[in-house]
Amino acid sequence: MKTIYAITTISGTIIGAGLFALPYITLQVGFWVILAYFLILGSLVVLIHLFFGELSLKTPDFKRLPGFAKVYLGKNGEIVAYTSTILGLFGAILVYLILGGKFLTELVSPQAGTLPFTLFYFVVGAALIFYGIKAIEKVEFWGLVLFLVILFAVFFKGAAFINIENLFIGQCSMSNGQWSNLFLPYGAILFSLWGAALIPEAEEILGKRKKMLSRIIPITILIPVLVYLFFIYIILGITGVQTTEEALSGEALSGLKDILGNGMIILALLFGLLTTFTSFVALGLTLKKVLWYDLKISKNLAWAITCFSPLILYLIGIKSFIAVIGVVGGIMLAIDGILILLMYKKIKPQRAYLVYPLIFVLLGGIIYSVIYYS
Repeated sequence: MKTIYAITTISGTIIGAGLFALPYITLQVGFWVILAYFLILGSLVVLIHLFFGELSLKTPDFKRLPGFAKVYLGKNGEIVAYTSTILGLFGAILVYLILGGKFLTELVSPQAGTLPFTLFYFVVGAALIFYGIKAIEKVEFWGLVLFLVILFAVFFKGAAFINIENLFIGQCSMSNGQWSNLFLPYGAILFSLWGAALIPEAEEILGKRKKMLSRIIPITILIPVLVYLFFIYIILGITGVQTTEEALSGEALSGLKDILGNGMIILALLFGLLTTFTSFVALGLTLKKVLWYDLKISKNLAWAITCFSPLILYLIGIKSFIAVIGVVGGIMLAIDGILILLMYKKIKPQRAYLVYPLIFVLLGGIIYSVIYYS
């Protein structure tokens, strides 16, 4: 059971907001491009997670990424790690605020504006972040089970309406002028597969079986990849050109209601709301503790910075779900990946031949993301 819990802790956390962007992105580029991204970036992420697992096993005490960076890369590495961690968490919290507000709006009053419901979602979440809540740490296993149950229920209900040709509508080609979208999946897929922060926690869960860590890491990435491909097949297969950025909103949701029935859609929206809300609070608590414990900011100020910074970004108009996960995945998580690779090179200099090509890929992704989203 410890092995199962270690796997579901990482996989259950990885399967999150990025899931809802993938059908829309597949619509833009086509299924074969998405599959190639999963194969290439999935392999890259597995390697980086394996390297981080080795670092975790060799380093005494369970640390966060900045703690590892301080040990292996010195003060400058620690500063870079804190910057990427904090900005990445800000972006991830903003992603869940955007999604959560839309899910709540669709549940309560689809015709109304999203702002009042987003503010309500924010107030409740901010209150829990202020007071702290431990129950969130226990939901990953059953949350993943519930998600899979709902996903298969949607599949069996809508299987007759899935049109496999919808997967290839957005195929990148010279003839349809879609080459500009070829790199669109990069940041979103990196965001969707990243779970390095959970590796020290999984190590702790494994207890005396820590050496199992290297065996379970590929499984923890393979599970989300299979779930994502299945989700793309169901949602894009049913909704086609009506697929929206968040998968469960707008015209796409209306089409799904006609096929699946209102009850099934309400269940899916409730689950989406629950998963985004628990992630919003969990990431908020993590960021608050980084600011409070590690940077020695007062508890209340750390809470205010954690909660109100993403809200301000939302209120000034940063509401594009795809753009935010693209920036977080393509820039902030890529920086984390480069730090992990540089640290790994310190303990395994003989494997530099593996490290440098991966750093090159991540640097290229950062440059592309800066240009594309600026």
